[in-house]
Amino acid sequence: MGNILEQLISEQLAEVERQFAIYGNGVAAIIPAIELKNKIARSLLKQEPLKVKLGLDPSAPDVHLGHTVVLNKLKQFQENGHTIQLIIGDFTGKIGDPTGKSTVRKQLTNEEVIHNAKTYFEQFSKVLDMEKVELHYNSKWLSELNLEEIIKLSSSITVARLLERNDFSERYSTGKPISLHEFFYPLMQGCDSVELESDIELGGTDQHFNVLMGRHLQEHYGKEKQVVVLLPLLEGLDGVEKMSKSKNNYIGVDDAPNDMYGKTMSITDELIPKYFDLVTDLSLVEKSRIKEELKLGKLHPRDAKMFLARRIVSIYHNEEEAEKAEEAFKAVFQRGSLPNEVPVIKWSGDKELPIVELLVELGLQKSKTEARKMIQNGGIRINEVKVNDIYLQVDTSEEPIIQVGKRKFVKLQIN
Repeated sequence: MGNILEQLISEQLAEVERQFAIYGNGVAAIIPAIELKNKIARSLLKQEPLKVKLGLDPSAPDVHLGHTVVLNKLKQFQENGHTIQLIIGDFTGKIGDPTGKSTVRKQLTNEEVIHNAKTYFEQFSKVLDMEKVELHYNSKWLSELNLEEIIKLSSSITVARLLERNDFSERYSTGKPISLHEFFYPLMQGCDSVELESDIELGGTDQHFNVLMGRHLQEHYGKEKQVVVLLPLLEGLDGVEKMSKSKNNYIGVDDAPNDMYGKTMSITDELIPKYFDLVTDLSLVEKSRIKEELKLGKLHPRDAKMFLARRIVSIYHNEEEAEKAEEAFKAVFQRGSLPNEVPVIKWSGDKELPIVELLVELGLQKSKTEARKMIQNGGIRINEVKVNDIYLQVDTSEEPIIQVGKRKFVKLQIN
């Protein structure tokens, strides 16, 4: 009997370490790590799933790979049988998260929140099993708070503590306005954790202050404190700035396979291990092997990126589309061929036009200045021939194929 108990204990300890290693891979911080191990152990002992929370204020419904960093971590918890709590901030979304903002954020309307939330659900289903996700709208409890309860809630934290947030302190020190309602955002987010008795909350490193507020308020109201898991922010295609649609350095989860593959191939070599860690579903063993082979020079960065690109496309499309995208990439960039399918633009303008004006009219460049720079940098080709003359006159009646940069092709078609 003693040996059986020892074996059971040994197996459970091994399972604790296994789960902890998975959840800890690629994260910026676990606060505190020992409490996460304890929660996993308790979950196994009692055979009760942990409640893992992610709060969302649906203000930007287009999901890109930067957003999937936290979704992939949620998926790991979900695959181990834990409960995912998605909190849709239909109440807090009207306040607007001030994180990283130098000005007061525009408050969302009910219609905007509902529309954006629906879009999120559709895109999140590419990563999570949404049928096993708990969906909560925080207006259910936050809209019912009366003034007395709000005053009591606000007494749990000092203004000095709120001003510790970088965005608040910077705005305060430079004399930029901070509206009183913005101070309530982290408090409202913390209330979600109290209401749902969350065991764990996930967030990006830019959400450090907000997610710790849940831990603070749980303690204030006599609840067990949640563990905070902070995820790093994913750099975009430029290798410097955080992935963002506004910076046009993103890979969207709804991108076409060829675009998704081509964009992935353009990331910097330094980011390859980070992308494998944060945006793929490979095992820890596979990720470690790839990183080690890259480090030792056994795996060429180009080959690693091709594997990464194929994996990403297969996740958001399928294996067949991933193989087609790879073939298309090889045809264009390794064999110098034109892609099989080139987008067509109907043209009813002048028969002959300067190349700079044509690029702008087609929307391929934002301005004539940018068009000239692109030509001078060797980034424009017509029918596979590099354009060197910024004054070149293009005969549109020949229905040329124009290439901008490495991945953008269009064919003119006379209307």
